[in-house]
Amino acid sequence: MSGNTVSMVGNVTRDPELRFTPSGQPNASFGLAVNRRWQNRQTSEWEEQVSFFDVVCWGDMAENVGESLQKGTRVVVSGRLQQRSWETQSGEKRSKVEIVADEVGPSLRWATAQITKVDRRGPDSGQSGQSGGSSSAAAPAPQPAGDPGYSHDEEPF
Repeated sequence: MSGNTVSMVGNVTRDPELRFTPSGQPNASFGLAVNRRWQNRQTSEWEEQVSFFDVVCWGDMAENVGESLQKGTRVVVSGRLQQRSWETQSGEKRSKVEIVADEVGPSLRWATAQITKVDRRGPDSGQSGQSGGSSSAAAPAPQPAGDPGYSHDEEPF
């Protein structure tokens, strides 16, 4: 298990931007505002701190995020932190830390959601991840002996 795992609950600060790499890999990014609120014990006043994060999604999840989320949506994001560095046209070095999402879902604390399963199975579809590759949707994996009716490759619903 990796030590670089984060889970955040917050509000989408801008509509997701869906792009495609030159090889056709979907990529979506959006902003996330995470609020922390506490009561100051000395003044009994409520105080608040807001942190802003950029979230990056890949593959089918990127397309789902692009179709499903909009500014203001409250979401739960689980993923890993990744630092990205680049150089501006004027030669300045920049870097930022982003959340590369493994999962994005609606927060149901103050809202409801209707889930619609998307079937994107085609000749080259499958579980695509952050590595940029995709696996083909071949025959299901054989069932392990002594474990009838369950496969790690099964979809959750």
